[in-house]
Formats: sequence, structure tokens, C-alpha cells
Amino acid sequence: MTERPTALVTGASRGVGAAVARALGPTHHVILGGRDESALAAVAAELPDARPWPVELTGVTEADVAGVERLDLLVHSAAITRMGLIAEQPAAVWREMFEVNVVAVAELTRLLLPALRRAKGHVVCVNSGAGQRANPHWAAYAASKFALRAFADALRQEERDVRVTTVYPGRIATDMQHQVREYEGGPFEADKYLSAESVARAVLAAVNAGPDAHLTELTLRPAAGPVN
Repeated sequence: MTERPTALVTGASRGVGAAVARALGPTHHVILGGRDESALAAVAAELPDARPWPVELTGVTEADVAGVERLDLLVHSAAITRMGLIAEQPAAVWREMFEVNVVAVAELTRLLLPALRRAKGHVVCVNSGAGQRANPHWAAYAASKFALRAFADALRQEERDVRVTTVYPGRIATDMQHQVREYEGGPFEADKYLSAESVARAVLAAVNAGPDAHLTELTLRPAAGPVN
């Protein structure tokens, strides 16, 4: 029996990360990264071959990834957003956004590069429409996502044997979107947003593109509703 490829998904306790983990479940051994151990355990229980990996991504160390010798797929899904006007957001907000959305991604990737190289693996960064265009009230978040885009572009050129894909979804019906709509003072209208499962299918499309194909970027927008 052929051994399953191994995938590590961050933010796997809910939202897009959990949807990606479920989509990979039938074919992969899935390592579920996140802070909520009970939620990770619940997702793992749904899958045929998965294990929780409780971790604080902003403090990840070599010891945390010591058992991962070979990694076929790394999906960066964990992220935070803090909306506000530039005039009202202090340096602490910008630092927090970059620490979670960029620095943690770069450091986890660096620590796992030996395992990714062994497998000639694949890194997928779940970015955002904000990584392609910045709007008022989104400056700090958009800046972190532009930086994530730059990280992925550079990684793709530096690591020629590792595929690197950036996925740019529009608004998604997740807990984060509830927070955004509360800030914007509007209703949460799930039918106007992408589902987490649709984003997961886009990740699968990149992963399953074939050995001769390198799908570098994917942009998704809701069929109905806002384009940003």
C-alpha cells in the first residue's frame, strides 16, 4: 500500500483551514495546525488519517517541527485582520498583523524547507483580495497580504524544486467576515460571499494540477456580492 502524502495546514481548527483539511482528508495524512486543541481534535476525528498539532505560530521553533521529516504540502491559512483608519491604528496593530500574517509564515516555511525539499513539495499561501488591492480601513491588513505575496514570489524563485501557489479569495463566509461586517456596520450575507469549501477546492486545483504543471496564482471572487 502506497504511503499517503503528508500535508500540514495552519488555521485548521475552523474556516478555510478546516475546509482545506477536510478536502485533503481522503488522500493525505493531514497535520492540523492551530491554537485551539479541542477544535483541532474535532476536525481530526472527522478525517481518516489526521492529527492535531497545537501550536502558537508566532513562536514556532525547530522542536515543534522535529517530527516532520518529509512534507508534500504546506498550506498557510492562519491569519488575522484588524480594520481601521491609518490615523487610528498604532504601531502595535501593524506589528501584530505582520507577525501573524507574514513573519510566522516565513519562519514556519523556513523550518520546514528541508522536509519540503525532500518531497519536492508544494507551499500554498491563502492570501486575500487585499493582497492585490488596498482599500480604506484595510491598510495594515492589505500591507501584510502584499508582503505575503512578495514572500511567495521570492520563495518560488529561490526554491526551484518546490511549487509555490498564492490563492487570492474575495470575501469568505467565515468568522473573520462576521468581524469585518460588524466593523462596517452591515449585515452578514453568506450567500454573497465565497464558502470556505470553494476556497478549499481552489487549493486542491493547484495541488492536483499535475506533475508537469505549476499553478502559481489563483484569484477567486464571489459570483454574487462584493468583489473585494
